[in-house]
Amino acid sequence: MDADLEHLLFIYALQNAVKHKSAPKSGAVIGTVLGKHPEFRSRVREIGPLAGKAVADVVALGGTERERILEEIAPELLAELTETHEQARELPALPGAEDGVVMRFAPNPSGPLHLGHARASILNDYYVRRYGGRYILRIEDTDPRRVDPEAYGMVLEDIEWLGLGITDIVYQSDRLDVYYDWCRKLIEVGGAYVCLCEAGWFRDLKLQKKACPCRDRTIDENLELWRQMLDGEFYEGDATVRVRTDLTHPDPAMRDYSAMRIVNTPIHPRVDARVFPLMNFSVAVDDHLLGITHVIRGKDHIANTGRQRYIFDYFMWKMPVYIHYGRMGISGVVLSTSSMREGIRSGTYTGWDDVHLGTLRAIARRGIEPGAVREAMVDIGTGETDITFSWENLYARNKEIIDPKANRYFFVPDPVEVIVEGAPVHEAHALLHPGDPARGVRTLVADGAILLPRADIAGRSMVRLKDLYNVWIAWDGDTPHVSYAGDSLEDARRDKAPIIQWLPADAKVPCTLHTQDGDVEGFCEPLVAGEAGNVVQFERVGFTRIDSVEDGRVSAYFAHR
Repeated sequence: MDADLEHLLFIYALQNAVKHKSAPKSGAVIGTVLGKHPEFRSRVREIGPLAGKAVADVVALGGTERERILEEIAPELLAELTETHEQARELPALPGAEDGVVMRFAPNPSGPLHLGHARASILNDYYVRRYGGRYILRIEDTDPRRVDPEAYGMVLEDIEWLGLGITDIVYQSDRLDVYYDWCRKLIEVGGAYVCLCEAGWFRDLKLQKKACPCRDRTIDENLELWRQMLDGEFYEGDATVRVRTDLTHPDPAMRDYSAMRIVNTPIHPRVDARVFPLMNFSVAVDDHLLGITHVIRGKDHIANTGRQRYIFDYFMWKMPVYIHYGRMGISGVVLSTSSMREGIRSGTYTGWDDVHLGTLRAIARRGIEPGAVREAMVDIGTGETDITFSWENLYARNKEIIDPKANRYFFVPDPVEVIVEGAPVHEAHALLHPGDPARGVRTLVADGAILLPRADIAGRSMVRLKDLYNVWIAWDGDTPHVSYAGDSLEDARRDKAPIIQWLPADAKVPCTLHTQDGDVEGFCEPLVAGEAGNVVQFERVGFTRIDSVEDGRVSAYFAHR
């Protein structure tokens, strides 16, 4: 009976410490035990000293050690702390959205989508789901230099993975005649002109707030030059259509910006054309014609909003509601599409899903769920303050999703093979999932040589093999001599022995664990070979996606702890 009471006090002291990330409070521990186990209320006088000892034992443990031991001996209590079931916070209301919205996500097909794209796409999707309406995927592919033909398919795959509620898909390269027509109309209302000036000279004039000679041409003269551009009578760099703006504007980038230009090479993969709109012109035209009501994008587009306003004003169109959120710095991964492509070409990266990249397919390969990305981006919201993307928050969101599903297994990195002297033959029956006993157990038989993780036994005199027994370790230089030390968990706790994973030497599968810090070689349980495509938890290592099994070897990708 005393052992049962001491055990309860210890595990609830552990839970209290893990929950509050501080030393447990004796009174709180006693209250929890008596509340959940009223049969001990008659022994309240005895509980005080026992609770004090339990608290002292927990205080002597490190923070990470507390959570690990709690997961080992009382996983259901740890689950109580992680099962928050909190709903994602509600984002601010959109003005004028009461009758529904029309929103758009507008990537350039230069490569697959990455985490930076995820923010805009998910925030737009959030509001379409909230208010109802249409969500347009607009592929902005009017710059042949930035188009990767393979990216068209990759973008669609990434959007499907994210689960965006796209209702319409529009390719800007299919709408060139629309842009040509509205460019002619813009010239006709005096809002644009054809400039034949050398680019460097025009730039110098613009910086001096001076007009170039082309600005004084008549509408008819400009329409004729525009016809010549479309008929192929000019070459790249010879002629540009510019929007007539305020030459005295304090921002030089706002002064007479380009709307149409000629691109001779490379050839566009979808259309036979040489005249293409620049972003600010095509975006303004499309936002109006497609009925976009609200635009959510980064504050690096604030200047573009100002440029696009000129076109809206010339045609007397109503502008959408714009929300510009702050910059989001993302560290630890490569986001530049050009750098990714060069790294893939040179062999630095294995592909677009290399774990060092910030593409959605790279984090998916690591076992990050699209729901976790969504929740993390909604957590960030639409605030104007610049922020740094929190990987920890993404991992926490992902853990909420995968922890209930992920089966548990042992993975032994950099193994040491040992014989445990004096140990009886023992069958360990470890739960596939501590929170769902109905899933069954894995049976590991310790009969002869076993494998231990080298780093976890280094310098240790005693360890507990999870779900098995305790062992003593004597060292002869770098060589460990291991002997049986009994089954008592209390003995292991008293000696502050770490609980480590292990494997029978005759029942193992070679496994390569790919991480951002490099590959880790080791062995895993044979059952892992049946988990290809699933996320599992390698106990004491972390959550891992089993990528493939080939020639008897498991290839796995580390997600997070």
